[in-house]
Amino acid sequence: MPKSKRNRAVTLSKTKKKGKEQKQSLVDAIREAVEHYSSIYVFSFENMRNLKFKEFREQLKSSSRFFLGSNKVMQVALGRSVGDELRPGIRKVSKVLRGNTGLFLTNLPKEEVLRLFNEFEEYDFARTGSNAAEKVERKEGPLVEFTHEMEPFLRKQGMPVRLNKGVVELVSDFVVCEEGKPLSPESARILRLLGIKMATFRLHLICRWSPEDFELYAEGMDDSDVESS
Repeated sequence: MPKSKRNRAVTLSKTKKKGKEQKQSLVDAIREAVEHYSSIYVFSFENMRNLKFKEFREQLKSSSRFFLGSNKVMQVALGRSVGDELRPGIRKVSKVLRGNTGLFLTNLPKEEVLRLFNEFEEYDFARTGSNAAEKVERKEGPLVEFTHEMEPFLRKQGMPVRLNKGVVELVSDFVVCEEGKPLSPESARILRLLGIKMATFRLHLICRWSPEDFELYAEGMDDSDVESS
């Protein structure tokens, strides 16, 4: 009987080697890009949506390049001190690569970059665990937005519903979510069914580096945060 592929042993050394190669590939790609683009930006993100981000990246691929990955690996690529920085002053970029951040390398004018990032905003359904942007509740009575086939599913999500002559109705008032409180899996599903989008995918510029200067955009940060070598 042929052996199952699922039962094949994978050595740890092989796994580690693959991870190391991926990190080195990211380092090499960033270093190569630094030579081809005139400016480097660090941006942060909230409520990341991969599909929307991919569309934005495709829109700018002729003039720019994005990098997302381990902050430490990106710092290594750029250099973290005067002694190992790739270009003079570029270590300052490494200093602000913290949390949910990425690199944006581009040949676009600064004014164009600022406009693009300031205008970028995509709405989507909130996910489990995210904080509700507002209170959502439904009053006792018919739920005309749902068909009768949805009644069992709604009941499983905790809604006090019943069928009344083929119409789904709430037998008592029901709070789907409270403003500022984390969404449960059930609340997230109900909001999606109701068509209520609470998540906003945004990108925020933190800083800009070019061979001529360095600018900080993030509130609460100043030059002292990035000046140490």
